[in-house]
Amino acid sequence: MEFWHATAFTEADQLVEAAAAVEEVGFDGIAVSDHLVFPQQVASRYPYTPDGDPWWTPGTDWPDPWVTIGAMAAVTTRLRFTTNVYVLPLRDVFSAAKTVGTASVLSGGRVALGIGAGWMREEFDLVGQPFEKRGRRMEEQVAIMRELWAGGMVEHHGEFHDFGPVQMSPAPGPIPVWVGGTTDLALRRAAHVGDGWIGINTPMAELVEVAERLQAERREAGRQGEPFTILGAVDEPPTVDNVKRLEDAGVTALMTSAWMFSTRDTSTVAGKRAALERFAERWLGPVRP
Repeated sequence: MEFWHATAFTEADQLVEAAAAVEEVGFDGIAVSDHLVFPQQVASRYPYTPDGDPWWTPGTDWPDPWVTIGAMAAVTTRLRFTTNVYVLPLRDVFSAAKTVGTASVLSGGRVALGIGAGWMREEFDLVGQPFEKRGRRMEEQVAIMRELWAGGMVEHHGEFHDFGPVQMSPAPGPIPVWVGGTTDLALRRAAHVGDGWIGINTPMAELVEVAERLQAERREAGRQGEPFTILGAVDEPPTVDNVKRLEDAGVTALMTSAWMFSTRDTSTVAGKRAALERFAERWLGPVRP
């Protein structure tokens, strides 16, 4: 089992120092969230709360994930990075491929791309990207990006993109793509298109069920023999029993937060570092081989 640390709702000016501490205490990776803006009026329903309202405020920090990952990669040597999740259909395919590919090259291949189709129509309207068919467009974007990352001349003639030969350099080579979402369509997309799945915080039983559904979808796709990451998050600490239950279900990586389980002040970098050290001693130590 790998252990990843979530950074959602962390003060932006503390992220770089916090990343160094996350690496020092033994985490395998760190996940960075993504939103462009938060409109004053949001009619779209957030899919992960009962009332459809997001649990953050307009003033919550949402730094650009790839600028953030680049800065964190510069102060670490082993830590890996992903987005949880990057709303890929908000962006044009070439800019996204260039940004992610550059981060991979400069970090020494330490990034995975966690993607989602997005839920907030207002963001799509602001940047002039179509909200309808965004999932299908995202699948086509992934196919194009993989070709661009492989290097050499690439052309594509599809439903949403039509262009002649182009080359993107530097070419990072393969970058894992992990697909987020818990709907039947999202899970099917992860199993059929992705190199993994990435989830939000859920009860333990729900994550076990999702992992089992993903395995079934992968068997249907004939991909059960291929490497596949299941990066989930639960609202319980990573005890030995919890980790064993998740591993048995096929979960390969667990995203958690030392600050979420801390009962002390974590508003400063020093407070976060202390929480990480306590978390590593209490929870990571017993489950590490």
